[in-house]
Amino acid sequence: MTELKFTDLLEPVVMNQKTALRVTVLGGGSFGTAMANTAARNGCDTMIWIRNPEVAAEMNHTHLNQHYLPDFLLEQSLRAESDLETAVRDRDIILVAIPSHSFRSVLQQIKPFITSQAVISLTKGIEAETFSFMSDIIRAELPEVPYGVLSGPNLAKEIVAGQPAGTVIASQSELVRYAVQQALHSALFRVFASDDVHGVELGGALKNIYAVAMGIAAAYNVGENTKSMLLTRALAEMSRFAVKLGANPLTFLGLSGVGDLFATCNSPLSRNYQVGFALGKGKSLEQATTELGQTAEGINTIIQVRKRAQELEVYMPITTALYAVIFEGAPPLSAALSMMKTGQRSDVEFVLPHYAV
Repeated sequence: MTELKFTDLLEPVVMNQKTALRVTVLGGGSFGTAMANTAARNGCDTMIWIRNPEVAAEMNHTHLNQHYLPDFLLEQSLRAESDLETAVRDRDIILVAIPSHSFRSVLQQIKPFITSQAVISLTKGIEAETFSFMSDIIRAELPEVPYGVLSGPNLAKEIVAGQPAGTVIASQSELVRYAVQQALHSALFRVFASDDVHGVELGGALKNIYAVAMGIAAAYNVGENTKSMLLTRALAEMSRFAVKLGANPLTFLGLSGVGDLFATCNSPLSRNYQVGFALGKGKSLEQATTELGQTAEGINTIIQVRKRAQELEVYMPITTALYAVIFEGAPPLSAALSMMKTGQRSDVEFVLPHYAV
């Protein structure tokens, strides 16, 4: 693999030929489709890789994602492709929207076709067992490629509908940040930049935990006071854990932190919220996930983060309580009450550290 050259991605922009930016999205789920449609709408030469040839052919014929976004007509210029080599070879930006449990295997499959492409993770999750974030997996499997992560309050249906939204591209490479902004930024979709890769990534992964918690709370018809307390304590818990792993706590005041947390925890469109709501209504985890029909990353994240927090001795009462409810059969109400009995702590993390022990 050769290192990405500055002119490889800059030249089309300098020449005012934005369509020359060649973007491929790997994964035909709701968010992957939304980002592919955004790139196509923004004038990029855009492909979306879908494993099933019949589904890809259907999308090219109908311009609909019948399974995930059946109510939205996609851009005519967006092309679905089932052949992985065709989708990846000689592209500028590869956006990977694959569930965390399959993320590594897909990168291994595209490795022979990678030359100078930038690889960007859209996946908000943590790899089971290894506790690897998607950026870690990119570095391990494609060590020479420029990479980044994209995260924010990005509910797919709202984006495809053209409602104003924003996201964050995080990368150590200024070129990668600039190229992704050129590919996706528009009047209705603002793309902000950050160099705190793990902070942005952690915000996107951790908020899924608290969306499950909020879904359970909603099933119990809790009041606004309770929801507000849950949101703010979730933000404290997220930032406390992330800082232990080297992230900047200020990152969590932005779109990828509190922005994504608020959107995911307050919208029935969120998959994790939906799973939590079903659990709160007394359904089993298997029933809840089967009815959803999509991956709810928050369930795996609860398992991984609880284990890691115990190893690092990070205080995470919401995550611990959720694990007890989902995997140990604890009644949600008793778990909630047990959290209320914990000792006094600082209301705001990292401001009064002598109270946060």
